[in-house]
Amino acid sequence: MLCPVPGIFSYDMKKYLLPLLATVACSAVACGGDEPAPAPEASSVKPSVESISFEYGGGSSSFTVETSGEWDAATSDAWLSLSKTGTASKTGSVTVTATENTARTERTGKITIISGRARAEVAVTQQPRPAQPVDPSIEVPEGYELVWNDEFNSGSVPDPAKWRHEVQGPGWVNNELQTYVNGAYDGRRVTEIADGILSITAFKSGNAVYSGRIYGNETQGWKYGIFEARLKLPKGKGTWPAFWMMPSNNDFNTTPWPLCGEIDIMEEVGYNPNYTSSSIHTSAYNHVQGTQRTAERLTAGAEDDFHVYRLVWTPEAIKTYVDGTPLLTFTNDGKGDVRTWPFNRPFYIILNLAWGGDWGGAQGVDESALPATMQVDYVRVFQKID
Repeated sequence: MLCPVPGIFSYDMKKYLLPLLATVACSAVACGGDEPAPAPEASSVKPSVESISFEYGGGSSSFTVETSGEWDAATSDAWLSLSKTGTASKTGSVTVTATENTARTERTGKITIISGRARAEVAVTQQPRPAQPVDPSIEVPEGYELVWNDEFNSGSVPDPAKWRHEVQGPGWVNNELQTYVNGAYDGRRVTEIADGILSITAFKSGNAVYSGRIYGNETQGWKYGIFEARLKLPKGKGTWPAFWMMPSNNDFNTTPWPLCGEIDIMEEVGYNPNYTSSSIHTSAYNHVQGTQRTAERLTAGAEDDFHVYRLVWTPEAIKTYVDGTPLLTFTNDGKGDVRTWPFNRPFYIILNLAWGGDWGGAQGVDESALPATMQVDYVRVFQKID
């Protein structure tokens, strides 16, 4: 068969090609007067703000969103939470809530709004926690700052914004004999402030003994730092004063004692006067098994004068001191085992005066010692400067 010369069509070829070309042309342009099909609308997102700023204390802020269709908003920053309305329509709003910034550095985050293939971001910043003004009489350890304290220089009762009273009957823990009450019983105070001193008093009324147990900064607590109290201890066989710490917001159903950990900065029992001790309790090391880590020493005049009891807690170790002299050192074994080192979460402060119990009453109690009082000059918490 002979091939046609390029550019030259025979009559028979034109007969078939012309109708085909006409068909192609009709598919490329509107034929017979039809209009072109409209292009799909492009997706778009327009938040009403480009950025949000929060003070260090946190709070909430809202902005509106305009989109071409359904939309959503999300953030991967744990300190931010979002509440959204109108996500099924083309207009809506987002409310952003920020938690308190406890660091001394500014933090940043972002919120991403999505509609179809469109994306928009809103930047979020939060101011750092400011340094707390410090009384010149307070000695701040080098490299640290004062983050919480109570000098007990105002009011007549513990500040409810800082402290909470425990309320429990006798036998609640350690077979102790006292009843803990919410500040007072029958008109008599178990906790009272006067002349710059907090007094925690155990007294007998009828056949019962009433006393005080208070928690400092219970819900938030602190992770690592220096914790210090200046104390004068009570006298009498049966007394069991303590300055210690437990984990904040602990669920004892899933993390029971001693798996949760306990830090005893100072304890003393009245039948062994002026001998103060520090102890660490964990699942592997605790007094039930007789494996607790404890150090004890004579603190001459502990029941007659004030002495300073200090905990220095870092990721590497827990160390306690009495009047600046080391007492107990408990080192992190670095195994990441909660049974030996559960001290990688916030703990809160406890001050209490127990009566009797497994240790305080191990040699009996002498009720002629009642009322008995533990005095607290101050409680201070320092943390490393970020």
